[in-house]
Amino acid sequence: MLEKTTRMNYLYDFYQALLTPKQRSYMSLYYLDDYSLGEIAEQYEVSRQAVYDNIKRTEAMLEEYEKKLALFQKFQKRKQLINQLKEYILQKYGKDQQLFALINQLEELE
Repeated sequence: MLEKTTRMNYLYDFYQALLTPKQRSYMSLYYLDDYSLGEIAEQYEVSRQAVYDNIKRTEAMLEEYEKKLALFQKFQKRKQLINQLKEYILQKYGKDQQLFALINQLEELE
């Protein structure tokens, strides 16, 4: 469950601009603020089922966006390559502060 939550949080970060305000709100409350379906339903004066259905549809949309655009996948690959680069530099050049500063700047761009 934690893995799914983490994935949804990343997908939400990447694709939230493509969601409606209601979808953004439900997803934010459910995944980021850890509200229950009942708490969200009460706040919006709708049924728990309506909230559940909206969240499930939004999750499917986020997965579809990722399938087509692959922003999260590319992000993960960049992180992996940066970590490999750090390891290589450490082995080859030791703790060269200038090289590590440049890599840190790359990481901050993420």
